[in-house]
Amino acid sequence: MSPDKDAAVKPHPVLSDYYSNESERRQRVDDMFDSSAVYYDKINSIMSLGSGIRYRRQALLRAGVKASQNILDVGAGTGGVSLLCQEIVGETGNVIALDPSEGMLAVAKTNGVKNTLQGFGEHLPFPDNSFDFVTMGYALRHVTDLNLLFSEYHRVLKPGGKILLLEITQPQHPFRRAMVKLYLKRIIPTITLVFLGSAKAQRLMQYYWETIENCVPPKTILSSMELAGLSTVNRYVEQGIFSEYTGIKE
Repeated sequence: MSPDKDAAVKPHPVLSDYYSNESERRQRVDDMFDSSAVYYDKINSIMSLGSGIRYRRQALLRAGVKASQNILDVGAGTGGVSLLCQEIVGETGNVIALDPSEGMLAVAKTNGVKNTLQGFGEHLPFPDNSFDFVTMGYALRHVTDLNLLFSEYHRVLKPGGKILLLEITQPQHPFRRAMVKLYLKRIIPTITLVFLGSAKAQRLMQYYWETIENCVPPKTILSSMELAGLSTVNRYVEQGIFSEYTGIKE
């Protein structure tokens, strides 16, 4: 049986410790991000041991982001990817940071992101053939439907345009997988509570791990990208945990 592009493909099943249905999920997730926005950059810096900015820049350049491009950064959060895109495209390019969370976008503006817009990747408020690049940094696990998401990405890309999705994927090796689980499930939430004093941010980081652990496998993501019409679909893996998904609109 061939895949059905109209069938919803959720990035992970219902996580009953946090919500019971899709409408509740959207509200709970938005609340967690809004209430944790002021702590988010500090958490990311701790979690990546200060290497996150360097890695994201390398990933963007590796994918082909360059000067003068028009870029949409979906699930932009506090603007980590958007700011790097702004630097790369320069004054002759343009970057729009889109995110569902008002709190995260407020921090993004403070951080220096020029153009922000509240919205969802599954329902992009842009005309067809608008962007040279669509980027998404570690937000794929928070959407409602991969097929709908990638169809929208394909729609708003110009012919020849490209997507870059950055994600965290569990390592294949059992020992490394166990170490990553210990770090992200136990250590990071504990540090978040002890050093930042935020139980809500701790809860967000616990949820963050649950979405990683329960996320659909890479082959499902790649299949969904292809189903949306993207070509030259590929997954590059860095350090056994960082996945870079790319695809082109012909």
